[in-house]
Amino acid sequence: MNQEEFFKKITAHAKEYGFVFPSSDIYDGLSAVYDYGQNGVELKNNIRQYWWKAMVQMHENIVGVDAAIFMHPTVWKASGHVDAFNDPMIDNKDSKKRYRADVLVEDHIAKIEDKINKEVEKAKKRFGDAFDKEQFVSTNARVLGYKQEIEDISHRLYVAMENNDLAGIKQLIEDLGIVCPISGSRNWTDVRQFNLMFATQMGSLAEGANEIYLRPETAQGIFVNYLNIQKTGRMKVPFGIAQTGKAFRNEIVARQFIFRMREFEQMEMQFFVRPGTELEWFKHWKEERLRWHLSLGIPAEKYRYHDHEKLAHYANAATDIEFEFPFGFKELEGIHSRTDFDLSSHSKFSGKKLQYFDPETNESYVPYVIETSIGLDRMFLAMLSHAYTEEKLEDGSERVVMKFPAALAPYKVAILPLVKKDGLPEKAREIMEQLTPDFMCQYEEKDSIGKRYRRQDAIGTPLCVTIDNQTLEDNTVTVRDRDTMEQIRVNADELYNIIRNKIAPKRV
Repeated sequence: MNQEEFFKKITAHAKEYGFVFPSSDIYDGLSAVYDYGQNGVELKNNIRQYWWKAMVQMHENIVGVDAAIFMHPTVWKASGHVDAFNDPMIDNKDSKKRYRADVLVEDHIAKIEDKINKEVEKAKKRFGDAFDKEQFVSTNARVLGYKQEIEDISHRLYVAMENNDLAGIKQLIEDLGIVCPISGSRNWTDVRQFNLMFATQMGSLAEGANEIYLRPETAQGIFVNYLNIQKTGRMKVPFGIAQTGKAFRNEIVARQFIFRMREFEQMEMQFFVRPGTELEWFKHWKEERLRWHLSLGIPAEKYRYHDHEKLAHYANAATDIEFEFPFGFKELEGIHSRTDFDLSSHSKFSGKKLQYFDPETNESYVPYVIETSIGLDRMFLAMLSHAYTEEKLEDGSERVVMKFPAALAPYKVAILPLVKKDGLPEKAREIMEQLTPDFMCQYEEKDSIGKRYRRQDAIGTPLCVTIDNQTLEDNTVTVRDRDTMEQIRVNADELYNIIRNKIAPKRV
């Protein structure tokens, strides 16, 4: 099964089992907008809570905020979004389809990377256990040629993007012979800039309304509240402000399921530090955030750092934590050293001094900022794609199991009476009532126990508890593990600790 087929199975499974639905599905959906179903909303909430606990609850110098989606229009002028929040757009004249010009080039680069991976796989089969991947990719002439090709293309793209050289981007597309995926032609328009912000009106009458924007990021809500929180919370530098919430971008090409959407949710933390210490803190948060990802028990090889060569105008360091999605390594989280750009700009446009008086140095300064920003929807997709597993069992049957980290699974335990009679449902409900105050539980009594196990596997429930006639005699139950399918007999009074231990995150 190739990666494209695998990804199609994931998206189909997500709909079939109540994780993600196309928005307005009965009206044939809305492009690049999705709803989270009964299991998806639980998974999404668990990811958000897991992040919030790690960022806020576990740090006494980080607090939260929930800023409004609507903000004063000048906020986006000060942040640079009005003038510079653009993507290069290009249309194919034959298919009438619109694309991000830089993404077309990046997809071309990805195809070259696939060629490298194929060379590696062929060599691995040829040399077997003696194969040294690192030596091969650093010495093989064909691989080195591909790597040089990628480097040359990337350099041309970065230079053109940095200089806003739209003609240069189009020339690169033409030189590479990139064709439209729909029409297969090279009949391209010129490249134009396209602002990604959604505009709307605020006011009782459209004619007299003020134009405002749906926020394209959550970070600015933190920056404009910096002084309020610093003073009311008596916060001392270094300190952080965290926020989760919706953001909106009118993406030219929203694709790859929930990876790139027009309405999405971010989990961000802005950490305010003394100027001159920002690169130390940047290194700290770069390492700390990767540790958080690894605490979920997902293999380290699924993640990698990507340090930015081309920095945003406000940054002096930036790196991405990339995850290996079915369509390749892509950005999951960004860590940026944003200098004092945001606070200084808002101070200039608002006329308010957004400074901090440091009692240790007896001086006032505008703090520098380290940002950690992760897409909640992307994290959801990462967990979904990692969890989806097809297994062939010893008896020849097959099962689909969602091997979510137990801490994130939508339901922690399923309560299953063996049959719908003899007092077993009543006993099962009694056990469930003891657990529901602390854990998300699901009760099921329809169909055979085997079919119920399969349904719970398909939504990723880590533990199934079966109540049978022996339970009525000695209060013992059967506990089945999702991943191993092993079953043990325990006293029902032990269930709380068993579940708690199962969902406890790993320390890295």
